[in-house]
Amino acid sequence: MPRASEETRPEILQAAYKLFRRRGFFRVGMDEIADAAGVTKRTLYYHFDSKDALLTAVLASQHERTFADFQNYGIKFSGDAADLIDKLFEGLVKWSSKPRWAGSGFTRLAIELADLSGHPARSIARQHKALMEQHLETLLAEAKVPAPKARARELFLLIEGAMVMILIHSDRSYCTAAADAAKRLVADGSSPPMS
Repeated sequence: MPRASEETRPEILQAAYKLFRRRGFFRVGMDEIADAAGVTKRTLYYHFDSKDALLTAVLASQHERTFADFQNYGIKFSGDAADLIDKLFEGLVKWSSKPRWAGSGFTRLAIELADLSGHPARSIARQHKALMEQHLETLLAEAKVPAPKARARELFLLIEGAMVMILIHSDRSYCTAAADAAKRLVADGSSPPMS
């Protein structure tokens, strides 16, 4: 008899997340996920009828956690745009300093699934990134930054770019460069057209 669903499902999601994040979606099998979660393969398939369904559930679960963390993170800033930018990039330096850091799992998995445009996990990754950008827009609007939608998009590009460059070069100084560029964008105050 499988363990209670309320215990088993989160354990499977966490085990799968760690494996997908560490090794990628295509290089991890269901047997390995079952072993890591401490369940039988039958129990794994009881909860998730396919590896695709499991990945989709993993990203949905991670979205909830990551987005809640980001919302709480925004509460800590003073309302000053430069303070927000400093805190965002300081947070990125701290996060990227963790052992085995591998960048954004959402970005990495979306890239891995690039040839599968209809994959439901890509939709979750897209929604996640869009909500993160929208929340950034809200924070910038609260900081009275002109054109907060345009600035949020530009700042989000700098954050994503810094993550990729840190991943490639193992050099956290990209955060400093991105933060400096973000502060210049915010100080500029011009309003580029947003479509």
